[in-house]
Amino acid sequence: MKTAPLATLFLTCLLGILPVAAFAQPFTISADGSEVTDQKTGLIWRRCAEGMNWDGSTCAGVAGTFTHEAALQQAAAQATNTGVAWRLPNVKELSGIADKSRSNPAIDPVAFPATPAFPFWSSSPFVGFTFLAWLVYFLDGLVDGFSYRYGSGHVRLVRAGQ
Repeated sequence: MKTAPLATLFLTCLLGILPVAAFAQPFTISADGSEVTDQKTGLIWRRCAEGMNWDGSTCAGVAGTFTHEAALQQAAAQATNTGVAWRLPNVKELSGIADKSRSNPAIDPVAFPATPAFPFWSSSPFVGFTFLAWLVYFLDGLVDGFSYRYGSGHVRLVRAGQ
């Protein structure tokens, strides 16, 4: 009977004996609530956009806007001030936390509350044009374009996991 092994597998997953990846949480929030670990990549993200702070229940304050150079400087300053290797994510990393099944903002609202739906800077340059860099728009979660580095964008910092 071919259905018996399938039924056994289904019941095993249903009872929680065998983990099911579809039910795994994509993000783990730190004990103090200020950081989020991406379970797929191992990267650790600041939960709040720069300019905002975790107040124990949400990201409070106003997300700052930065030129690309100021975004890179903000990352370097945070790394120096905290002793933690914070950096600006590359475009692949940043687009990896977007949730395209959501919109306005297209990001997990539990892991990253109060995220502006506007563009966030990546560290990735637009190849061949040193005055341009890639952005991820959290309105729709897409890598919708690039901008002049003197334009404005929000910043979310990342670091490698332990």
